[in-house]
Amino acid sequence: MKKAIVAGAFALVSAATCLVVAPSASATANACVTSKILTGGPESVGTTVRKSSTSSCSDLNLTYTDDAGASGYDGYAGRLYHTASSSWVTCDAGYVWANDGSHSAGDKTYWLCTGVADNALFTVASATHGGDTVHITH
Repeated sequence: MKKAIVAGAFALVSAATCLVVAPSASATANACVTSKILTGGPESVGTTVRKSSTSSCSDLNLTYTDDAGASGYDGYAGRLYHTASSSWVTCDAGYVWANDGSHSAGDKTYWLCTGVADNALFTVASATHGGDTVHITH
């Protein structure tokens, strides 16, 4: 009888521990999110997106490119909207050249903008023409 009571108490303590751990795991920061964007032309505006406020990423990472032209590559620049000047500003990286396909979010070659604030409005411009499909992980 005592063994059954001890085993039952152990099971309850174990279950309670799991209940306590589960909420704290869900409270951690979310992983990066990815947005599909149709690019604008050189120094112009394509699809606009707000930087995720729940993401653990603070950069705009070019993770997929599909050039609408026949060349199979293009240059891509991240652009942020500055409310103080009511204008779009190209990020310091300028145009980053990429072949069509997937790119690693961890590869600094494809970081269009760094240190982007939560909820910042951004877009991507293509160097040669607009209308390319890109994925930005942010």
